[in-house]
Amino acid sequence: MFHKLYAMKQILLLTDFSANSKNAITYALQLFEKQACHFLILHIPTKSIYSTSDLMTIGNNSIYDSLVKKAEKKLDKFVKTLEATSNNKHATFEAIVDYDMLTDSVNQIIKSKKIDLIVMGTNGVTGAKEVVFGSNTINVIRKVACTTLVIPKGFKYKTPKELFLPLDVYDSLNSESFLKLKRFAKKFNASFNIMRIIENSVVSETEKTDREHINTHLNDITHAYLLVKNIRLDQAINQYLETHEKMDMLTLLVQKESAFERFLTGSDTKKISQNLKVPLLILHSQ
Repeated sequence: MFHKLYAMKQILLLTDFSANSKNAITYALQLFEKQACHFLILHIPTKSIYSTSDLMTIGNNSIYDSLVKKAEKKLDKFVKTLEATSNNKHATFEAIVDYDMLTDSVNQIIKSKKIDLIVMGTNGVTGAKEVVFGSNTINVIRKVACTTLVIPKGFKYKTPKELFLPLDVYDSLNSESFLKLKRFAKKFNASFNIMRIIENSVVSETEKTDREHINTHLNDITHAYLLVKNIRLDQAINQYLETHEKMDMLTLLVQKESAFERFLTGSDTKKISQNLKVPLLILHSQ
């Protein structure tokens, strides 16, 4: 049954027509198949996708116009396939081809279309620190202040019932980003598995504050709370996911200059992303 309690969501889907991006789009359509959604499918062609034969067959036509039309035709065909196969009768679709830088284009669309969520797949090996995420994914997470869902390669959809939320010393269970995550959890009747990573010196006060916020905000949601002391971020996350195989989604509250911002830009990215086997939901603190 259609969830009337939720207004139409504006969801931006990024595609380069790779298997990873198509799999991420499939996940998104299944995740929101019972909610009214307007899906905007963005494709940004790169020069490398055009072969010499493409340029030779253009003839006297404008090279730019010809390449734009080719990209638009390919995306329109893809979007029509999504419309035909979608089980969501309350979904609408819009194709967008842009030639701007990825993050610039995404930020412009977020502002003009009031996007609620970005969904993207991992985009391959582009750097030693980004073995799984890829540079496009990292750039969107770092430079675009919008909730972003990243789907790992080959991950097949299942309803997110168990959410894993690691917290660093800067994260609050009373922040707007956490309350947004709570609304997401309630929509799917999901439970929270919260792990606070701290130093010994801040244990008592942090735990007290956390438990106060948990009593306030999670009294109607199944949850577990764990304190972890003096352990590296990537180790704590990987060890938890290895021993809790039923987790359906990893969620992070990201804010500038926090440990998670450093995680996204430093060597920890490689260490965590190599073992990432579940979707990653990023919520930005304002």
